[in-house]
Amino acid sequence: MPSFKLVKRSVTLFLFLTGSMFVSCGQSTPYTVNEGFTQGTIYKIIYESPKGVDYGKEITQLLRDFSASMSTYDPNSLISRINKNDPTVEVDTFFRTVFNKSVEINKASSGAFDITISPIVNFWGFGFTSDTPETDATKIDSILQYVGMDKIHISGNRVIKKYPEVMVDVNAIAKGYSVDVVSDFLKKKGCKNYLVNIGGEIIAKGVNASGKTWVVGIERPAENARYGDDYKAMVQLSNRALATSGNYRRFFEINGAKYGHSIDVKTGYPARNNLLSATILARDCMTADAWATTCMVAGLQKSMELLKEHPELDAFLIYSDEEGNYQTYATEGLKKSIMVL
Repeated sequence: MPSFKLVKRSVTLFLFLTGSMFVSCGQSTPYTVNEGFTQGTIYKIIYESPKGVDYGKEITQLLRDFSASMSTYDPNSLISRINKNDPTVEVDTFFRTVFNKSVEINKASSGAFDITISPIVNFWGFGFTSDTPETDATKIDSILQYVGMDKIHISGNRVIKKYPEVMVDVNAIAKGYSVDVVSDFLKKKGCKNYLVNIGGEIIAKGVNASGKTWVVGIERPAENARYGDDYKAMVQLSNRALATSGNYRRFFEINGAKYGHSIDVKTGYPARNNLLSATILARDCMTADAWATTCMVAGLQKSMELLKEHPELDAFLIYSDEEGNYQTYATEGLKKSIMVL
């Protein structure tokens, strides 16, 4: 019987959950700050509304509605009902949007990104039904038959599954989408300058209260990284979204070997490679979020190949060399706006 140690660090500051952080630049009126808790993490939204209106209540309700649709930790949410094969459930706009984007990125990544990975994620103890990781290859193989985007589709307003055991987990894309949802809300209200940060997934528009470009810090990918002051890079973020994925804060150990929470859908095992964190910049945060996870599964070399095929994305990858030292890779489009520390 292998011994294991599961490490799931709960952090008090949402800024570090995915390794990126908003750096304050002397906020002052008329910028409004709304903070709260959603999707198992903390959010911070800073914006300049045309008349100084505080949209905190509306944003809170918007995020509640989003969680009621997308949260796998809410047994009554739409996605939980889909996973339980509730015959009465119909998809809403939130689910349809996430599902369609997931299909798109699944194809673009040759299957590396796959929201039907839920049964395997739960099996390894990173999901919503299990806390006990295992390494039973036979059990993994039996679960993999229910994994694959070809086993689920939307017909009309209904989700159709090839097997009732098929389940979806959108945690690798939904948080980014919630950032876009809030961003769209602020845009419709006439806000031109704002930053939306939900669990470290970020979108920035315009300038901050000092009239300068928003600046985001990318955390050094280490277990002992100091919360709030241990960065590997700083990025100027202007009218773009950013998401970071990494395994260095969420992993478990079995017989001394560390396993991260990024699961390789082809093998059913946590992806093991020298890529420590992947930060993706995109036009929208849903896309950035999904591609950051994809890179962590694909590994360094495959990620670099995929990024060349998608010039609309920028990336900052942190990886370890053969000696265990930090090395970094930045796409050409990002080099002018990033400072590596």
